[in-house]
Amino acid sequence: MIRDCTNCKKRKMKSAKYYGLQSFLQPGCPISPSGPFRDNVRVFLQECCQIEDYCVEGMQIWCTFLFHENRGFVLPIYTIEECVRNSIQPLCDYCRCSGWSHHFVSKRKYHFIIPTDNEWNKPIDNGVLDLQTHVLHGLIHCHGFGHLLCINGIEGGSSFIYGREVMDLWDRICTSLHSRQISIVDTSKKKQMDLRLLYGVSYGHTWFGRWDYRFCHGSFGVMKDKYEQALETLSSQDLDLIIHNMKNRSIKKLICKYRDSSDTHLVTIRDLFRFMLNLKFQTLQMTNNSVSSLKPRVNQMNKKEKHARCRKFPNLAAKLDSRWHARRLEDVANVVVNALKDKKKCGMSRQEVRDTARLHIGDTGLIDYVLKSMNNVIVQGYVVRRAVNSYTGVLEYSLQELNQDEESVDRVDSVVTRYTESDIYKDVAYLYQHVLLDSDSETVECAVRTILGSKNFTKEWPFNDDDDEFLRFICRVIPLATAESRKSSVGELVVVPLHATIRELKAASETAMHDTYCVMEKLKVREIVELEGLDDDEVIFGTIESWSEIRVSGFGVDLLTASDLNYEGGADNWVVNCKCGARDDDGERMMACDLCEVWQHTRCSGIDDGEVVPPLFVCYRCCDSIGAQTHPKQADGLGFIDWMMVPVVMDTPFDFLVHGR
Repeated sequence: MIRDCTNCKKRKMKSAKYYGLQSFLQPGCPISPSGPFRDNVRVFLQECCQIEDYCVEGMQIWCTFLFHENRGFVLPIYTIEECVRNSIQPLCDYCRCSGWSHHFVSKRKYHFIIPTDNEWNKPIDNGVLDLQTHVLHGLIHCHGFGHLLCINGIEGGSSFIYGREVMDLWDRICTSLHSRQISIVDTSKKKQMDLRLLYGVSYGHTWFGRWDYRFCHGSFGVMKDKYEQALETLSSQDLDLIIHNMKNRSIKKLICKYRDSSDTHLVTIRDLFRFMLNLKFQTLQMTNNSVSSLKPRVNQMNKKEKHARCRKFPNLAAKLDSRWHARRLEDVANVVVNALKDKKKCGMSRQEVRDTARLHIGDTGLIDYVLKSMNNVIVQGYVVRRAVNSYTGVLEYSLQELNQDEESVDRVDSVVTRYTESDIYKDVAYLYQHVLLDSDSETVECAVRTILGSKNFTKEWPFNDDDDEFLRFICRVIPLATAESRKSSVGELVVVPLHATIRELKAASETAMHDTYCVMEKLKVREIVELEGLDDDEVIFGTIESWSEIRVSGFGVDLLTASDLNYEGGADNWVVNCKCGARDDDGERMMACDLCEVWQHTRCSGIDDGEVVPPLFVCYRCCDSIGAQTHPKQADGLGFIDWMMVPVVMDTPFDFLVHGR
């Protein structure tokens, strides 16, 4: 199905720009910008986008059309420039939850949006920034830090494009425009399974980890080492111990079924989940692409061989419930194959094979056990087959040279026949529920809770020195006055020509800060600390290396002046100090104590996420502090407090005690 947006009468499409979805923003297609993000995004809008003839909530819109090279549809990607000073919500809550409260407020935000399928032929409308149904919505501040807000591919909201294709596109946008760091709150699910848990156990990273998104910080005080320890605890669970400890027979059947389907020995739950997910993907691919191409070759096979599956004997021996060690079984198999090599064309009867093997193996019981298992098995690069001779009625063994193509045909035919994508997902979901979520082990339960509480992930792009005639520096401003103790704000990338002077570097630093941050609009740079004492007309080259960090001082920046556009975290220097160890906003629900005004999680204070926060809340620290001053007289187990100690917001001392506890 081709969605051709050029049929829309509501747009002027004469100069529309079209690019291939999979090649767009590859190096040189159509741009290769080398400056900071604030400059690169302007080049992107000028060269790759067409400005729309309407605005949304006062914001200018650009559009680019991308066509899928293989499936033939066309989709729009919109770029919306949001000016912070004209915005309804100038501060960024996503920065606050990502631990970037200390960042200065940037002047512009750029939204990259692919609407849901049924909106591709329509102009976008008011409220577009608040929707979570977009195929893609990413936000990047003009200083290069940003957030991936939502992604909904096939099985998540789109009927045409896969989530991994959308992520590839988003990653190319961020890389090409020189984004610095992108955050995401990973709450993605599939079939009611949290992918950060399923993929974490299976691969050691989330689904977004394919694109190098790594752990940033966890909720409820979870740190990186605790997160990694939880992943290791869950993924290293031994399958034999799971079978032994669980009374659920269905679990044992599922584990054995997929162990039998694997060519390698599955030891841990990570091995099992990874094999099942890979098998699901292979089954889907084979169903869509390969089954039709395999039919001619499969039809040439006889009926008995069609469903036969060749297995490597060492893998088979490892799974046999035998009193002999797998190594002894393999030794016998090698002896049998060596005997069959001499009569490769005509084969050997079972008795002949047995007698020949006895010349090397003294245990006839062991020989009989191995011969019983040797049918359609691979040993030393040969396939050992067993069949009854139609003329003599005698069981015979024969060798066949291993045909790699035939082996793959047999295996694919078996997999596609036995499993469907839906069946595999059902089995994965069943194991996910009973082995991970409903485990009786406190260790497993704690590890699951740790991983599910870790939702914040980021990807960072390091600065790369391009091979061109420019010098690049990371510039930080030393304000003349600071209102509060916060982390040092991030440095800004400044690019100057190779033979620029110190005066030109000062001017470039000043311009970069003016263009990027609201609080820096009146900045006047006087000195560069690292070049102090040098004449302004002196050339930079040779005095300081490219990509060095420089500190500039000047005037015009006064953070003491009350302003709502200083820091992304706002003007208030609020404090987080929860009993779980959290010292910053992590995106989970919080409330502030009405006495000390310290913020903490509602869940850590005994209030479930579904419960309403009480109108009056006093934290446990304040309760302990005030409780130490209570009268010794008790009534119904509640201490009485002097009236002079009770804040005016309370009606009675009894109200204080009830809400405080």
